[in-house]
Amino acid sequence: MRKISVLFALLFVFQACKEEKQISLKEGIWLAELTAMDEAILPFNFKITKSGLGGYFMEIYNAEEIIPVDEIEILNDSITIKFPVYEGYIKGTFTETAIEGEFIKESLDRVVPFKASHGITERFRNSSASNMDISGIWETEFEPNTTDSYIGKGIFKQDGDQVSGTFRTTTGDYRYLEGVMSRDSLKISAFDGAHAFVFKAKVSDSSMNGAFYSGNHSKELFVAKRNEAFELPNTDSLTFLKEGYESFTFSFPNEQDQMISLKDERFKNKVVVVQIMGSWCPNCLDETKFYVDYVKKNPEADIEFVALAFEYAKTKEKAFKSISRLKERIGVEYPILLAQFGSSDKALAQQKLPMLNHVLSYPTSIFIDKKGEVRKIHTGFNGPATGLKFVEFKKEFDGFIKELLAE
Repeated sequence: MRKISVLFALLFVFQACKEEKQISLKEGIWLAELTAMDEAILPFNFKITKSGLGGYFMEIYNAEEIIPVDEIEILNDSITIKFPVYEGYIKGTFTETAIEGEFIKESLDRVVPFKASHGITERFRNSSASNMDISGIWETEFEPNTTDSYIGKGIFKQDGDQVSGTFRTTTGDYRYLEGVMSRDSLKISAFDGAHAFVFKAKVSDSSMNGAFYSGNHSKELFVAKRNEAFELPNTDSLTFLKEGYESFTFSFPNEQDQMISLKDERFKNKVVVVQIMGSWCPNCLDETKFYVDYVKKNPEADIEFVALAFEYAKTKEKAFKSISRLKERIGVEYPILLAQFGSSDKALAQQKLPMLNHVLSYPTSIFIDKKGEVRKIHTGFNGPATGLKFVEFKKEFDGFIKELLAE
């Protein structure tokens, strides 16, 4: 009887140790792959390291961009990866060297298949050397010969087979794109926790013909031609006050459900920058980071920033939760008001701001002088991925603000 009791005790201890053993993600470089439309694969690299508290830390890489991710939840063999600011997350199961699951954006009902493998450093597997160099400027048209057509400016540099750069449009840029040239085929991608982009094209010395995939819900054809002199339209002339309106006005709630408007005391006799944005929008995040940094570097400036958020979160509570997350993660101290939830549709946004000819882009910034007059409306935002364009923008912004402050 005693032998049987000892045997059961040993079996219990063995089983307990077995159950306590936790699968560990292997540290180092991983390759992730999302499946877009037409079974197109959207790859990106990330690095996993273990934190001092036994958790995990991730860095996502897009060319020069590094995105830190510090919200990784593990339960047995299940994993949830929450991205900074955005509501999108990856949920799945894992082994030591593999993850399989889905990239999910609940408010938009979007689910994209996801898998990742440890130890693969190449973003795209390149079997053939490039026979051309796409470095330079490309005049681009997306959705050509359709009513949805819009223009872009491709800006690329190539080192061997490796390509980096972006597409600028009148509403912003398509982030830090990275990929390869394989013979006459271009493949470039970006993933930032909100948007998943992959561009594929056939390239000649002077032309491109390809497709742009956004997740597994959108596909746009595009054509491009070399044109070093090409420039996009002036982004300060695309959005304006409609005839009959002399001022820009609004009244929207903050997190405490207090209605805020430009008539409030805090905005009187001050230069005001009104930011039309959404917490889901990467270009808006770039702009918000710039504004936060500008406020920190110019604490004595008599200027106020206020943001009007157009959120696709399905409820008011979830929308404010996203706004609060953005403010906390980025350190935003100026008001972010909820202008709309349930949809980020630009036509609906324009109805909330009827004095504008349209809301063409998230973000859009309205510059108002000390007298309350609109002096400029800047459509879109070309962020750090645009290189010299971003440097030029920062200089122009600072100069214009100083002019308004001096009046």
